[in-house]
Amino acid sequence: MVMGIVGLLVGGLVVGMVVTPALQPVSVGSVAPDFEAVDLATGDTLGLEAYRGEVVLLNIWATWCVPCEVEMPSIQRLHDELGPEGLKVLAVSVDQGGSESVLAWTEDRGLTLPILHDQSGRIQQTYQTTGVPETFVIDRYGVIVKKVIGAAEWDHPVQQALIRRLLGGEDDAAEESGT
Repeated sequence: MVMGIVGLLVGGLVVGMVVTPALQPVSVGSVAPDFEAVDLATGDTLGLEAYRGEVVLLNIWATWCVPCEVEMPSIQRLHDELGPEGLKVLAVSVDQGGSESVLAWTEDRGLTLPILHDQSGRIQQTYQTTGVPETFVIDRYGVIVKKVIGAAEWDHPVQQALIRRLLGGEDDAAEESGT
């Protein structure tokens, strides 16, 4: 009887150790997980790995989402303003329909920022989102430094200041730490 209980406990511990990495929260301070989505401009399948070493604003959204539509112009303005300074904006649609409808939606709104499509919606499980939109600011080291659930004004000076600081690299970090 005792051996049976010990066996169950050890078995549970082993299973827990195997499953635990999948249960780690995707939040500020954690490494941003990779994902795959289709780049609507090129048709290529891309992932976050292609942008390692870059500052990334990862926006998970859908065409049917009203708050997504509200915030998208500010993401476009942020892309226009800080893209030339090195910011990589990745707007990943999780629409279940075809890429053509997502592309038409973005063209109707004059968006020129990179639009990716994850028709499977797998990115939502990977990033443990609770809905759309959700946005992650990822530093050059692949660490999530900001997570926003819901729409935000991404071209607001406070948002721009954070991203400019991240784009500034190690010199700004050294100044902040006093070294």
